[in-house]
Amino acid sequence: MIYQIYEWHILQNINYLPRYLCFLISEEEMKHDLNQIIRIIRWCNEISSYIQKKCIKENGIEEIMIHISASSESIDTSYYSKIRELSGFCKLCLYYGDKKEKTGSGLPVIVVIGKSGREEIADAIRAMAKDNVGPEEVSSEVLEKYLTFSHTPDCIIKTGGAHLVDFLIWQSVYSEFFFLDLNWERIRKIDLLRAFRDYQARSRRFGA
Repeated sequence: MIYQIYEWHILQNINYLPRYLCFLISEEEMKHDLNQIIRIIRWCNEISSYIQKKCIKENGIEEIMIHISASSESIDTSYYSKIRELSGFCKLCLYYGDKKEKTGSGLPVIVVIGKSGREEIADAIRAMAKDNVGPEEVSSEVLEKYLTFSHTPDCIIKTGGAHLVDFLIWQSVYSEFFFLDLNWERIRKIDLLRAFRDYQARSRRFGA
């Protein structure tokens, strides 16, 4: 009951959320509680819907990105089954290995398993070459169209004590990072609200 009151109190002081939110987690964290990915995305959805109703629609979350640092070959099949459950209330785009699945409708959620930032950029360059994009046509804007994540995350939440991976090395230059001492499976709704409150309090400089 006390936590619910505290959650409500924090929520009243949040007026806008990161439009593009990203979570960086590890395979080790994922396996401790497969249901956590469902809970966290539901909480994000609930919080975003509340803020959109309280303020204006543009102040909510527009896309959630999740990167799981693991080899797609090492991931247990039960992981994929659980991730696919997100399509029951979200628009899920799942990348693993060379495969891509799109299912569901609602808040866009992109889940990428295993791909590194270097691999993502290399894949983008190969795709441009395949599409006969000439050297004179190459620009930052063109390259971004070929990336897995075309948006720059406003907020990146890293859980646990594992080191950062090189995923999103292109897109995260101006992102706000939040390092939670909690492991992925221990995150509560109140921890998300605290991160969103802190994000709102930051003065973003975008490299300036």
